[in-house]
Amino acid sequence: TKAGKVITIAAREGGGNPDSNYKLRLAVEAARAINMPKENIERAVARGTGVGSEKPLEEVTYEGYGPAGVALLIEVVTDNKMRSASEIRSVLDKGNGSLAGVGSVAFNFKPMGEISVKLAGKDPDELFLLAADSGADDIDTSEGEATVFCKPENLVKVKDALSGAGYEVINAEAVKTASSTIKITDEGQAKSILNLIEKLEDLDDVQKVYSNFDIPSEMMEKVA
Repeated sequence: TKAGKVITIAAREGGGNPDSNYKLRLAVEAARAINMPKENIERAVARGTGVGSEKPLEEVTYEGYGPAGVALLIEVVTDNKMRSASEIRSVLDKGNGSLAGVGSVAFNFKPMGEISVKLAGKDPDELFLLAADSGADDIDTSEGEATVFCKPENLVKVKDALSGAGYEVINAEAVKTASSTIKITDEGQAKSILNLIEKLEDLDDVQKVYSNFDIPSEMMEKVA
């Protein structure tokens, strides 16, 4: 359902041809990666281009706060904004969080393209040079994988360059990263934050939840 909504929005914004609409291309690739049937993909594209009688979808972003005052940016695709707002408010209230006004936390998040690839024994320095030449801004490597960061408009170009050079691309998507973070040192707060985000992500209308928490890796492993 969520993958179909992303396809519909992408098709509505840039047309139904993945070759000329990079957002649609990425959305379709992501849907295929989770084995979404071809006819469902085609139906979602048709809905975005105005074919069919289903209710139109809207993109809405809600802002809020969670435990320890962490910022939450909640991206939603819905055919009923009243329902979505009510469900999100309910989850936040139960999770010791709250909705915030427009602009309260959005300023702290910037759009970024993020591409995950397998290194498979290849030299990270070679990957860095290739990524930089194709328009990437930064790279982070760990445990046989690498994450390449770039501007959203360069996402497909960088992804194709990496694939063309023989790297296995695990995932490629447009995300939002926090400019400043809040360090969490209390295990109880860490559990509460992760639990709240999980419940928000479980809502049908919610596509992505971004936050600015910084939980140490050893604590993350313990509470996950």
